[in-house]
Amino acid sequence: MSLEATNIRAVDPVWQRIREESYQATQDEPLMAGMFHISILHHETLESALAYRLALKLSSGEMPEQIVREIADEAYAADPWLGEAARADLVATYERDPVCHRFVQPLLYFKGFQAVQAYRLAHWLWGQERIDLALYVQMRTSEVFGVDIHPAAKMGKGIMIDHAHSIVIGETATVGDNVSMLHSVTLGGTGKEDDDRHPKIGDGVLIGAGAKVLGAIRVGHCSRVAAGSVVLEEVPPMKTVAGVPARIVGEAGCSQPSVMMDQLFAR
Repeated sequence: MSLEATNIRAVDPVWQRIREESYQATQDEPLMAGMFHISILHHETLESALAYRLALKLSSGEMPEQIVREIADEAYAADPWLGEAARADLVATYERDPVCHRFVQPLLYFKGFQAVQAYRLAHWLWGQERIDLALYVQMRTSEVFGVDIHPAAKMGKGIMIDHAHSIVIGETATVGDNVSMLHSVTLGGTGKEDDDRHPKIGDGVLIGAGAKVLGAIRVGHCSRVAAGSVVLEEVPPMKTVAGVPARIVGEAGCSQPSVMMDQLFAR
């Protein structure tokens, strides 16, 4: 007996849940039905919805929405990792941000999530040596979201930036997977030399509001940087640092600080 080939559609539970939530939202709030249709339900994939959202946010009088949309569509088609990272970022936001109760919320309303996706587009353009386009996206991301991430910076997936006011991440910075940071965090340099001058943040790190990590130093995996700290020296893995300048004040307190989001520590 021969078996007939079956065309099985790829399973995408994140996108399916977003669509279900969007449909429910049109029932709960009919006045917003048009927005949910044009932003979500009109699209076949999360990548298409993201391209639409980024074009809406990043376009300007100098760069029409259609052109930005075409650039974003090209990026998502060329590099599937961008879509994978977006899904990981979205799930991270849902799991870690206590005000996020639906998957659709980061996509439509949370500028931290949207700014990270705009950075990912700029980083892809930078890697394609389309420098001016990458810098344009960086500029508009800074203007629209208040988040300034250099396109050359390297960031993993599962990134959650809460509130996202005044985030600055420099050119040679690297950020690992499953990192959480709050508003007013700076990953900055300490000089004007054109070399490796920015921090290297390990996997699973939690960086509190207003913290500054300066210079080409490493923050070890699953560590915590307390709010308002100024980190000038290397942080070992699974430690908590606090103060100005920051000093080790204890262990990380749990195996995954970026997921637990616990910013308190015993003295």
